Amino acid sequence: MYVIGFNRVSGLIYAQSLANVISIGIVYVLHFFAYLKLANLLPLMGLFVIQVGINVIWSFVANRYYFSIHQPKKAIVVYRNEEDLNRISEVEKFNLKFKVEKYIKCDSDNYEEIVEEIDSYEAVFVAGVNATLRNAIAKYCVDNGVLGYFVPHVGDIIMMGSRHVVQFSVPVMNVRRATLDPEYVVVKRLIDIVVSLCGIILLSPLMAIVATAIKAYDKGPVLYKQTRLTKDGKEFKIWKFRSMKVDAEKDGVARLASENDDRITPIGKIVRACRFDELPQLFNILSGDMTIVGPRPERPEIAAQYEEVLPSFRLRLQVKAGLTGTAQIYGKYNSTPYDKLEMDLIYINNMSLLEDIKLMFATIRILFMKDSTSGVEEGQVTAVKDFEDIEEIEENIQA
Repeated sequence: MYVIGFNRVSGLIYAQSLANVISIGIVYVLHFFAYLKLANLLPLMGLFVIQVGINVIWSFVANRYYFSIHQPKKAIVVYRNEEDLNRISEVEKFNLKFKVEKYIKCDSDNYEEIVEEIDSYEAVFVAGVNATLRNAIAKYCVDNGVLGYFVPHVGDIIMMGSRHVVQFSVPVMNVRRATLDPEYVVVKRLIDIVVSLCGIILLSPLMAIVATAIKAYDKGPVLYKQTRLTKDGKEFKIWKFRSMKVDAEKDGVARLASENDDRITPIGKIVRACRFDELPQLFNILSGDMTIVGPRPERPEIAAQYEEVLPSFRLRLQVKAGLTGTAQIYGKYNSTPYDKLEMDLIYINNMSLLEDIKLMFATIRILFMKDSTSGVEEGQVTAVKDFEDIEEIEENIQA
C-alpha cells in the first residue's frame, strides 16, 4: 500500500485486496483449528467489503497526493532507429511521472556529444545504442544522480543470471544453461498437480457451459489440439477450447489471430476475451506436459520462422512451457518475439517458488485486460509486422 507513484491505482487496489483475502483465509483456518468448527463467513465477507472500500479510497487519495507534490521529471530519450523508438514509446503514457522534452537519434558513438545533450535532464531512456555507449551513459547516470532507464539486449539478461566465481583473483562471472534445484523442481511439480486438480474440479461447471455453447453454435468439436514446444524442444499436444471455425487453417499456414479475425466465432470472441479457451490446459499441467508458470509454448512452425532471424529465441526452451508467464503478464498478445524472449529470460533467471506465486496472482489481475488479449494486425502471420523488424534488432545486437 506504500508503493504509491510506482504502481497503477488498479494494481494497488488489487494487491491490497489480495492481502486482505489471504489474511482473512488465515484467520478462518486458525479459527477452525482452535474451535474445531467452521466459522460463519458473513462477518468476514462484510469485513472484506469494508477493507476493499478503504483500499480504493487510500489508493486514489494517496496517488493523487503523491503526484501533487512530485512533479514529472524532465526526461530525454536516446535511441538508435525507429524500431528502438517504438519499443520505448510507452514512456509517453506515464506523463504524470515523466515529461519527455527531447528525442535524440544516436547516429554516432560520440559520448561527449550525448553527455552534452542529456546534461540538464533528470531522467534518460536509452534503447538500441551499442554496448560501449550504453555503458558510458549508465555510468554517467550513476555519477550524476540521473535516473537511467535502459531497454536491455538478450546478452544483458543472460549476464543478469550469471554467478560470481570466487576461485579467481579477478571478478569472473559464470554463464550457464538454467539449472533448477531438485527441491524446487519437486515442490513446483506438487503445486502444479494440486492447483490443476483443484482448478479442474472447481471450474468444471464453467468448462461444461463453455463446451455446451461451442457445440451449440456450429455443432463442431468442442476441443482442438495443437502441437507445441516445451523444454529442450520436445513436442506435445496442447488442448484448448475451440474459438475459431473448424476449417480456420485449411490453407495449411500457421498464423496468429489478428484483431478482427473473421475465423473467430462469436462464441470464440467471448471465450478468448475471458481467456476461457485456455482452461483445458489444466489437463496438460496435470499430465506433466506443462507447468503453471513458464514461457508459453510456441508452435514449431512459428518458432522455426522466428529462429531463422533470431537464433536466441530457442533460449526459451531451457525450462518447461507454462500456462502463464512474465511475457503474458507484462507483455501483450502481439508483443514482438524479441520482447517476449527477453521477458521469458528474466523469469528463467529468477525462477523460484516466490516468483511463481507472485506471477500466479498477477495473472488473475490481467485476465480481463483487453491489451493482453488483443491480436496482431490484419495480414500478419506472426507477432512481427515484418521479419525485417527482427533483423534490425539482431543487427543492433551485433553492433
